[in-house]
Amino acid sequence: MSAEILDKNKTIDLRKKHIGPSCKIFFSHDPIKIVQAKGQYMYDEKGQRYLDCINNVAHVGHCHPDVVKAGAQQMELLNTNSRFLHDNLVLYAQRLQATLPDKLSVCYFVNSGSEANDLALRLAQQYRGHKDIITLDNAYHGHVSSLIDISPYKFHQLSGVEQNPFVHVAPSPDVYRGKYRADHPDPATAYADEVKDIIDKIHKKGGKIAAFIAESLQSCGGQVIPPVGYFQQVAEHVRKAGGIFIADEVQVGFGRVGTHFWAFQLQGEDFVPDIVTMGKPIGNGHPMSCVVTTREVAEAFMSSGMEYFNTFGGNPVSCAIGLAVLDVIVKEDLQGNALRVGGHLINLLEKQKAKHPLIGDIRGRGLFVGVELVKDRLKLTPATAEAQEVIYQLKKDHILLSADGPHRNVLKFKPPMCFTMEDADLAVEKIDHILTAKKAVKETDNRHDTFWR
Repeated sequence: MSAEILDKNKTIDLRKKHIGPSCKIFFSHDPIKIVQAKGQYMYDEKGQRYLDCINNVAHVGHCHPDVVKAGAQQMELLNTNSRFLHDNLVLYAQRLQATLPDKLSVCYFVNSGSEANDLALRLAQQYRGHKDIITLDNAYHGHVSSLIDISPYKFHQLSGVEQNPFVHVAPSPDVYRGKYRADHPDPATAYADEVKDIIDKIHKKGGKIAAFIAESLQSCGGQVIPPVGYFQQVAEHVRKAGGIFIADEVQVGFGRVGTHFWAFQLQGEDFVPDIVTMGKPIGNGHPMSCVVTTREVAEAFMSSGMEYFNTFGGNPVSCAIGLAVLDVIVKEDLQGNALRVGGHLINLLEKQKAKHPLIGDIRGRGLFVGVELVKDRLKLTPATAEAQEVIYQLKKDHILLSADGPHRNVLKFKPPMCFTMEDADLAVEKIDHILTAKKAVKETDNRHDTFWR
């Protein structure tokens, strides 16, 4: 089983020596060395198997044989840039477009979600020459400079750095702990009106809106599901101001939500973005991504006179891999699996919520699920330390889960799409054991305190 070249401690030493110190690693107090993976499982250097609940990159399963074979076969024939004609590029663009509304018909292939979102901003700002961008609080759109500027999840961590004057932050449409909650009569309109207010303020200062950008479901922001109707109303306000709507599907696309292929479709058939960006699952671990937009936006981009070229974007190997991923999603009914297993997972977690006061909220769609831990269900006090304790305890049980959100108190399920009912049963069973043990310790401590008082 082991593909280990170096002793684990040597690997850690070399990482500290040669890899940037800001490049964080999972479970930094006791990192896992992974040497092999298959399906929804990862294996360390000792052959220990871990259930992967983290990896939305290995979308159809780690090292899927069909995807590996497609890439290897094309690599044996040719890999070159997209300035040469090649069938893989146009066939893949055609297949990808078939999953989207008709008006989203023009593709630009790039290499990462960050690159896709950066290009989307360029398209939006070129469209009518406007500059101002509206983003959501707690959003994350990528690691390049233009995207750190529109990612409050990142720039809120920077001290003493001024926010880009062309970037404006609207409240996250979080109906659990946000400004307008589930008990509000119309949270979708209330949150959309916040965007309209920002647009009005920008206009008063002489600015003009280029775009509103949002993850179709906020991931790093804590698995936030926007209320239905929110995107439609925001799009109306933004388009009226001359801007366009960018839907970031980098973490949630390709059938993960179960009921639909794209998460923006959860808002309803009457909502269509002007630009959709995608990455991560598109290549099942191979570095590729895409921007899809309308013919009108694409022609405005061309009118600048600047040619767009990307050396590796849309190369024959990437497109062969992308085609294989789409084939596997259909062949193995992974979108249907996400719907069935995701529904089962949410039902199991809801039962745990009834049992454990530490669980404040369960939210999600398909195999994109968040479990928010709170110390007090009325005050919504974030249980940040407890969330970290849960993920480290799960690691001891050989289950890999992460915690995120602005308070790092949301347990995030976004596993490979081949995740099974049995996998969901096991993960929730272990969470139950951890929370039960934690509750028993707390009750013992309380009895001890009462005795001494």
